[in-house]
Amino acid sequence: MKILLIGNYQSDKLKSMDLFATMLQTHLQQLGHEVRLILPTPWFGKLISRPKVLKKWLAYIDKFILFPFTFGEALSWADVIHICDHGNALYTRYLQNKPHIVTCHDLSAVLSGLNEFSEHKTGWTGRILQKMIVNGLNKAQKIACDSEKTKNDVIRLCSINQENVSAIYIGLNYPYSPMANAETQQRLIALGVPEGRFLLHVGANHWYKNRPGVLAIFSQLIQKLNESEFYLVMVGEAMTDEMRSFIQSNNLSERVIELVDIDNENLRSLYSSATALLFPSFQEGFGWPIIEAQACGCPVFTSNRPPMNYIGGDAAIYIEPDNHEQAAETILHSLPILETLKLKGLTNCQRFTSEKMINEYIALYQQAIDERTSNTYS
Repeated sequence: MKILLIGNYQSDKLKSMDLFATMLQTHLQQLGHEVRLILPTPWFGKLISRPKVLKKWLAYIDKFILFPFTFGEALSWADVIHICDHGNALYTRYLQNKPHIVTCHDLSAVLSGLNEFSEHKTGWTGRILQKMIVNGLNKAQKIACDSEKTKNDVIRLCSINQENVSAIYIGLNYPYSPMANAETQQRLIALGVPEGRFLLHVGANHWYKNRPGVLAIFSQLIQKLNESEFYLVMVGEAMTDEMRSFIQSNNLSERVIELVDIDNENLRSLYSSATALLFPSFQEGFGWPIIEAQACGCPVFTSNRPPMNYIGGDAAIYIEPDNHEQAAETILHSLPILETLKLKGLTNCQRFTSEKMINEYIALYQQAIDERTSNTYS
C-alpha cells in the first residue's frame, strides 16, 4: 500500500502531533508499506519572529495557500492519504476524489471557540479558524479519533455521517519500561534532581494542560505534608512567567525542578523513580503520559474526566483538576497505597499498543480505498 501522511507545519512545534506522524511512518514502513510524510514548509512564516499575530497570519499563508500547490505528484502517487492532525482538516477539500482519512486528536480548540470552557476564551480569528477546521472535518471520508470522548464530540459537532467516525486509541510512541534503580540514580544526579520523593508532571503550556493547577495542587500538598525532601519535577515546555511568579510567591523555588525537552531515556528514568505522575488536565485527546508512566511502574494521579479516567483504568487515582485543595488531600491520603498501583498500571497500559493501533489504521485505509473504488465503478 502507498500511504501519504500529511504532517504539521514545521514551525508550529507540536511535539505530540509530530511524534504521532513519525510513529505512523516508522511502523507502517516496518510492515512493508511505502510511506511518504510531507509537511508544509515555512516560507513567509520564517521571515519575521514578531509580532506573533503577524507571524501567525504569515504561517497561515504557508499552510493553507502555498502548501496545497505542492500536493499534485504526491496525491497521484498515493493509494490513500492520511491527514495526521485534524488541525489540517482544511486539506480535505483537495482530496474528494482520493481515499483519505483524518485523525482527530481532540476538539478542545473547537469547544473553546464555542464558549464551552470557562477556563479559556478564544479570540475571533481563532473562532474563524475552528469553523474552517470543522468544515474540513465535514468533508472528510473517514475520521479516526484518539478516544470515544473525541469521537462523541465529532459526532455532536460535525455533520459527517457517524458511520464514518471511529475511535482508534493510540499506543506508546517509545518502548517505555521500568528502569533499573542504579541507572535511574545516575540519570537523576545528572539531571539535577535531588534525593527524596517527587511528583512528576509532563506536558506543554497549552491552557488545557492545567500546569498552573499542577503548581497550585503541589503547593497545597506541601502545606499538608510534613516532609522536607519532597519535590515537583516539571518536564516539557519551559514554564511561563505566570508559573515562575507563583513558584516565587509561594516559596517553592527549592521544591520545583524544571527540565525542558529531555530525551526519552531520561524521561523513562523519571517515570521509573517518581513517587507518582500528577496529570490534572482539563481536556485531552488521549493523554500519552498516563500510559508512559504506567509502563514504567509509576502510579498516576489524573483528572476524573474522559478520556483520562478511561485511559488510566482502575490503575490510576482520580482527582478534580480545578479543586486544588481537595486534589492535594486525595494525593496525601493515597501516598501509602501507591505501591499497590504499580502492577495494575503495568497491566492497564498493555491495552494501548502501537501494534493494535497500526493494524486498525491499516484496516481503515483499506476500507477507504475499497469505498472509493466501489464508487468509481458503481
